[in-house]
Parts: sequence; structure tokens; C-alpha cells
Amino acid sequence: MLFQVYGENSIYQILGWVMVFLALILTNEIQRRSRIGGFAFFIALPIALTVYFAAIYISAAAGADWALNNQTYVHMNSWFHYAKLYAATAGCIGFMLLKYKKWIGKTDWFKVWPFLIVTINIMIAVCSDFESAIKGAAALRETGSRWWLSSENVWVYGGWWNILNGMAGIINIFCMTGWWGIYSSKKHDDMLWPDMTWVYILAYDVWNFEYTYLNLPTHAWYCGLALLLAPTFAAMFWNKGGWIQNRANTLATWCMFAQVFPLFQDASIFTVLPVLYADGVMDAAVHPTAANPVPGGVIACLSILINVAALALIAKRAREQGKNPYKNEIFVGTRDYEEAMARAE
Repeated sequence: MLFQVYGENSIYQILGWVMVFLALILTNEIQRRSRIGGFAFFIALPIALTVYFAAIYISAAAGADWALNNQTYVHMNSWFHYAKLYAATAGCIGFMLLKYKKWIGKTDWFKVWPFLIVTINIMIAVCSDFESAIKGAAALRETGSRWWLSSENVWVYGGWWNILNGMAGIINIFCMTGWWGIYSSKKHDDMLWPDMTWVYILAYDVWNFEYTYLNLPTHAWYCGLALLLAPTFAAMFWNKGGWIQNRANTLATWCMFAQVFPLFQDASIFTVLPVLYADGVMDAAVHPTAANPVPGGVIACLSILINVAALALIAKRAREQGKNPYKNEIFVGTRDYEEAMARAE
């Protein structure tokens, strides 16, 4: 097992996962099918939250108790969470411009936006992975243990697995093909990237799950499994070609929820820890005495192997077709590609 899902809270842990999974699918359908829904979630709500976040930090600097004890201020204060939230939201806004063909969304040059925003999001995670490896190495020199305490009071176990997964993330960037092959669906409810087939989705999901498992261990049950599987599930069954839009929508939505209500994951009956915490607990005040890094190490190896295999397949198809895989679509003729193109305007 990867997670500690057992005991008296197991039913609540499973229920929490199902609720998050279904809620992400439902909100994604509202966001993609409705212009009002997209505007509300990705423009109005982020503006309101920005005001809220600013109020928290200004008040905390002034010594206000309500801010100093606020969930967001205490549990979600790292640079990563804010960078991810706003980068994902920027992606959603750009995707809406492309699918509705509004303003710069009508231009050919803006079709490269999905590639750029996904690259930015991947590099944010890659930097975080390398940061964990560096801090884990520093902790090992100073204390003889790889455990280091994050700014959010979470014990993280940094090591070579972070470096390997960071390298897999960089390779994953080069697995995105057909950068300009971006279309709007006939109903204008989806931005489609047909060349982003199951090959890329698999490589991305394994890499990103490993990222969350290593660097956001107390959140990985939700942001590593439910959050990744929700967009993949939709893309598999009814939204062919729309996976990257699904991913951006669900990621931005989850980041906003988690930023405001972090205790859902951190300190409730729904909280789930990975088996990394061999002591069975995660207490910021108590340095862990044991660790089980084996699952993280195994998945890191799988992550880089799958991404290398995906890149090799892309190189093979590009060579056979005599195409530049980034300027041209190379999965033409595959079932995923053709089903996505059947939906394109």
C-alpha cells in the first residue's frame, strides 16, 4: 500500500476521496460547459481570493490574531502553493480565450500558450523537487536523517528520488507534441489538443503523482490521486482531446479550495498519510524516527522510465513521418487523435 488507509477513520478517508473526485468532475463540467461558470471560477473567484490572501498577510504583519492563526497563513504559506494556484488559473483563462476564440485567442501565435503554461507548471514542481533533494541532503549532513521541516510544518524526506523525478519532469516537457495543434470544439465548450494522447497523459500522471507523494505527502491522497484521476477519467470517457483543459480546471479549483480549507487534508477525519511516515503520525513538533522511502523510490524509477519511453516513442514516430514533433502533430491516425479531431470545429 502507498497510503495508511485503515483503522477507524478508513471509511471517512475513502469517502473523502470519493467526494473530492466527484466534486472535481462536477465543477469541471460546469466550468467547461458554461461561460458564466468559467468566468465565476477563474476570474471572479481568484480576484476575491487575492483580496482575502492580501488581507491575511497584511493583518498578520500587523500582529492580528485572526490572521496569525488563520488556516491559510499557518498551513499553506509556501511559495509553491501560490505559484501553482495562479499559474493554473492563468492557464484556465488562456484556454477559455482559445476555445471561445476571443481577443488573442483568435490568433495563431497564441496557440502555443497551452505548451508554455504547462511547461511553467511543470518547472514549478521540478524546482520544488530539487529543493527537497537539496534540503534532504543538508539535513542528512547536519542530523544524520533526511527529514526536513517545511515552512508549512510538514516533515519531508528528501533524497535521490526527488532528483530522479525532477529529471522525469523535464523530460515530460519534451513529450508535449504538436504545440500549434490547438482547436476549439464544435460546441465551443472545450479547447482541444488532439496530439496530447494517452501516451502523454500516462507519463504526466505518473510523474505528477510522484511529485505530490514526495513533496506534498500529507496531501497526496487527494492532490496526487483524486486530482489527477478526475481529468483523466473525463478525457477517457466523454471529453476526448480535452484532457489538458480538464487538468487545468480541476487543478485551479483544487488549489483554491485547499488554500482556504487546508485542514480538510491536514487535520480532520479525512486526513490520509502515506506509508512514508513509518511511525504512523506526522507531528511537526516531533522529529520522525523512522521512514519508509521504498514506495517513493520505486515510483521515481517508474516515472523516469515511462517518460523516457514516451519520448523515445515520439522520436520514433517523428522520424518515421519525417516531421518536427513540436511544429507538427505526430499522433495522426491513432484512435485518441482521431476521436479528438472528430470533435473539433
